[in-house]
This record gives sequence, structure tokens and C-alpha cells, in this order.
Amino acid sequence: MIFDWDGTLMDSAERIVRCFQAAAHDCGWRALADEAIRKTIGLGVAEALARLLPGEADTRRRAIAARYREHFLRLNDTPTPLFPGVAAGLEGLRARGYRIAVATGKSRVGLDAALEESGTRTLFCTTRCADETRSKPDPLMLHEILAETGVRAADALMVGDTSYDIEMAARAGIDSVAVTYGVHDLAELRIHEPRLCVQTFPELCAWLP
Repeated sequence: MIFDWDGTLMDSAERIVRCFQAAAHDCGWRALADEAIRKTIGLGVAEALARLLPGEADTRRRAIAARYREHFLRLNDTPTPLFPGVAAGLEGLRARGYRIAVATGKSRVGLDAALEESGTRTLFCTTRCADETRSKPDPLMLHEILAETGVRAADALMVGDTSYDIEMAARAGIDSVAVTYGVHDLAELRIHEPRLCVQTFPELCAWLP
């Protein structure tokens, strides 16, 4: 099983929004709207900024990206708890014999910090981040996870809260489950035809064989 991180396992959308806004402000850019930022959650930071600031010079976007990471990792203290049922659910899946991995738009530094903060590092057999492969919805990170673990696409399942997750899974030939408590709404999630949409993490765990 392959999980997205932000919006699927960790309730971090508010912190992401605030950090993007603070970074843009620090770099002298106009205010970025909450909803516009939320629509980019799941993409890598560079890809998100390309959508938020189309036509802006790459050097300017790189400066904002660097400032965003500084805010997220050091300056912003908005809580980012795991969603209800996630910690127990992941441990339960491991106990039932599932191998679990993470495919995320976060940077490696950002994911490593989140794994330490949440105490979940040892639960995952492998992880992939947007700054070490291609960003969602490109399926490369899923192909890399399957190759590393030796799991066939037909035996894998992607779980995520955005259309980027579900599209990535479809392009990789992997079934998916969409969680509706994250950042994209049900209509967006259904575009790429997940097998199931669930409202809570325990609902997902109960559905799995």
C-alpha cells in the first residue's frame, strides 16, 4: 500500500497554506489566496509555485521555494497532527502483513522531519519525495517504489486525498482509494475513477481484506 502524506496521513494543509503565504510576502510578492494554494497541495513545491505564479521568473520562484521551506521547517508552529485513526491504522496494517510506503510531494527534508515528528518512520518500507524523482501526477515515483519493493502494479494500492494522487495511480496502472477529508473535493477525486472514496482512515482500514 502506498500513501500520500499531506492531507492523507497528516493534517498539514493549514500549515502549508500559511507558509506559502509568508514566503511570498517575504519575497515581496502579492498575497496568495488560501484556496489557490490548497489546490496545489500534493504537487512538489516547484510545480505548485509554477501554477501559483505563472510567468514569474524561475529565480523568483526558487527564492520563494527556499523561503517556504524555511518557514515550514523552522519558523511556523501551526500544529500538524496525524488524522484521527492514522497511527493505530498504520500499525494495524503492518500487523496484518501489509507493506506500506509513502509517495509525497514533500521534499526529502520535509518528509524526514514529519516522520520523526509523527513517530512513524519505522512503519514504512520505503518513501519517495518530489525532489528526488518527478512530481505527481507523473507516475515515476510509483514505478520506482514498485521496482524497489518487487511488488506488481496489480497487487498495489495508492491512497490519497487529491486528484494528483488518483491520476498518478491510474497512469501507473495501480488501483486507488480516495480519502475525502483532505484538500480536494469529491468531484475532483472521482475524475480519475478511484475504486473507493472513504470519509475516514478507519473506514479505509475496515474495507481492506
